[in-house]
Amino acid sequence: MREPSPEQVTEQREKWEFMIGVSVFLVIVLGLIFGSYQLLKFVTDAEQVPLEGLILHGERQHTTDAEIREAIIAGDVGSFFTADVDEIRERIEHLPWIFSASIRKEWPGRLRVYVVEQQPVAVWNNEYVMNQQGQIFHADPQMIKAQVPFLFGPESAHQDVLEQYRQMSNLLRIADMQITRVELSERYSLRVWLDNDIELRLGREARLERIQRFMDLYPVIQSESTKPVKYADLRYDTGIAIGWRDNKEVSKP
Repeated sequence: MREPSPEQVTEQREKWEFMIGVSVFLVIVLGLIFGSYQLLKFVTDAEQVPLEGLILHGERQHTTDAEIREAIIAGDVGSFFTADVDEIRERIEHLPWIFSASIRKEWPGRLRVYVVEQQPVAVWNNEYVMNQQGQIFHADPQMIKAQVPFLFGPESAHQDVLEQYRQMSNLLRIADMQITRVELSERYSLRVWLDNDIELRLGREARLERIQRFMDLYPVIQSESTKPVKYADLRYDTGIAIGWRDNKEVSKP
């Protein structure tokens, strides 16, 4: 049998080295694929890397810890790595009294949640609550009925009514009077009720000037009669019309 030449030996060795190199490369690639799959399976498994802790920040008067937890778990939460903080934030912000929320993940398995509650300034049309930005939101008005005024008006006029309320309140504060109720009619005529049960009929124009007129004349009116004032009609260029409470109204509890 003829022995292979040195050139053939070298060629054969190179072929084996190439095949071994390819085999090692394939083994490494397969190992990386398998390892990546196992790692992905691990990090996406809520039982392997669960979210087990919740830290809440932010002053709240109308939203409990339990309500926030229930909002978080109302949908799929996932593991620490797969939890969608934007989706969880949206669920929290759907709570009636939550104005905004921000969420941060903390290793190994906690969510840190910062919430800002709505700051109510009025009840709107006896159904909704209005915040400081003049936005209306769905919440139970009964929870704050003793704390804020009641504003009424056409559906799209809530910001205008709030601005009118703020301007009038700043003026009446000088006389130590507070507004408890404001009504804007469909014809944009305004009526205001004060904390001393007096109704001010202001009409559609020059409302601040008419309130100032009432403030100037009210001490004189009080000095001329012992009867409580029921309403003051200020829908005149000058002067004022006063309605008095009768004995039956005064004696009501």
